[in-house]
Amino acid sequence: MSQSRILLVEDEEHLLEAIKLNLELEGYHVTTAMDGKKALRLIKEERFNLVLLDVMLPEIDGFQVAETIRLQNYDVPILFLTAKNTSEDRVMGLKKGADDYLTKPFNLEELILRVGILVKRSLRNTEEGKSLNTYKIGDKEINFTSFELTTDDGITTMLTKKEVMLLKLLIERKGEVVSREQILETVWNYDVFPSTRTIDNFILSFRKYFEPNPKEPRYFHSIRGVGYKFTD
Repeated sequence: MSQSRILLVEDEEHLLEAIKLNLELEGYHVTTAMDGKKALRLIKEERFNLVLLDVMLPEIDGFQVAETIRLQNYDVPILFLTAKNTSEDRVMGLKKGADDYLTKPFNLEELILRVGILVKRSLRNTEEGKSLNTYKIGDKEINFTSFELTTDDGITTMLTKKEVMLLKLLIERKGEVVSREQILETVWNYDVFPSTRTIDNFILSFRKYFEPNPKEPRYFHSIRGVGYKFTD
């Protein structure tokens, strides 16, 4: 676990020190920041397996920090630590790209458990991302290098570059909700701002390609108001 690096962003010094100590006792390497500006600088300079992010921060708030992180590095898990516990805040956190949400005051043991789950997922996704050249869904195999979709019967369909990029993003984040912001940054690179309908049309195409019954999707799901999810 010593190779796992965590960025802890918290402006309450006593809480920051307590969390840092407990994470270090678990074997994590912890880097700290007490404001959003420093957090963003560290994200540019170093690679982390998890970001623990307070919402109420000086300079730049946690939601803005999360949004900027997603523009630079969509795959690092983000766990929000916040005193706010409304459904609106949770939805906002997910929209900004958070993977989990823990409200203050929280149990340190619960925090350690959630951190462990997200770090393992980060390490697993890193390894899978390196080796993901092909992926099979049902009776069809995607080749991410040649952009070919091939059935077990040998019938080949050519996919577009954006279709392949979106498929790879969703598959690498299997079981997780991927926000529209992450899709925009990864697939469109913010050169063009597609509407929700544009992304929905891609999902509809994927359902036609892969789903036995497109009206009852098994693989590609739209999560209303948040984003999209692939399950296998």
